[in-house]
Amino acid sequence: MPLRARQRCHAAVTAALALAAAAVLSAAPPASAADTWNEVGSDRADPLTESQGLASVEVPAGSPNHYTGIGTIPASVSSRGWNHVGDPDASYDGHVVEPYQADSGNAKMYRVQAPDGSWSEYVHTLGAGEALNNSWVAISPDGQWMLSGEYGTMNRFLVFPTPGVNAATSPSANLPQVATVTLDHAVRDVQGCDFSGPATLLCSSDDPDGSLFGMTKPLLQVDLSAAPNGTSDVSGHVTALRQLPLRSSCSGTFEAEGIDYDRRSGTLRVIVVSPGFCVLTDSKTYRFTRS
Repeated sequence: MPLRARQRCHAAVTAALALAAAAVLSAAPPASAADTWNEVGSDRADPLTESQGLASVEVPAGSPNHYTGIGTIPASVSSRGWNHVGDPDASYDGHVVEPYQADSGNAKMYRVQAPDGSWSEYVHTLGAGEALNNSWVAISPDGQWMLSGEYGTMNRFLVFPTPGVNAATSPSANLPQVATVTLDHAVRDVQGCDFSGPATLLCSSDDPDGSLFGMTKPLLQVDLSAAPNGTSDVSGHVTALRQLPLRSSCSGTFEAEGIDYDRRSGTLRVIVVSPGFCVLTDSKTYRFTRS
């Protein structure tokens, strides 16, 4: 979510809460017609703690999904200017990475929780032309590489060594960008991506315009020319698979948020935040399976 959208979201949540209080007192093949994601259910998404993103966590065994939202940012983190958290991801060995941004400056931050519950922080100094916003992360299946996205209309994703997992990373050193994914089709306002295979990404786009793919709020598939290896750039073929569900008791602007693919069950989950007052009542994490 960009700064302007985050401010709008904060204002909407604040206003809705006030109203409520008053009322109550390897290379993957291209996407094919068979790659259809069918909605199979949904769960309410809490606007404070489940409104930005989620990640399925495999280690320790039995771990719940890891959600992020305005209310999950520790005071010790926000007090240092890191006041927005995006869509997280988890490596298969249980490291959870949360992407953070600030309102200004020249850096992004990635906060990492190890399987033992301890936290560490890794800061990346922006490169030339790199946007300040830090919407999402996606960790490669081998755990060594992390993709990260910029909000707006973009033709690339950024590749980093996975902080806390890749041995080349350290909280005391700058986290470097090591490669780029060059997309063959522009994407707009991507809020989350997750690997569904070694070289396949599924992404949620908050695109409000619809001119890029003929639909607003699309679910995208990005087929990479090769699995990320941290030493060379790869290309990505972008396909729009379907529009995300936009259902609410309120009318207005929906916001597509984070995404997660759980390889254990084959379940895809995507958060869609409802407009207006209904951000409190019927925002959803939608579940999909592939047919």
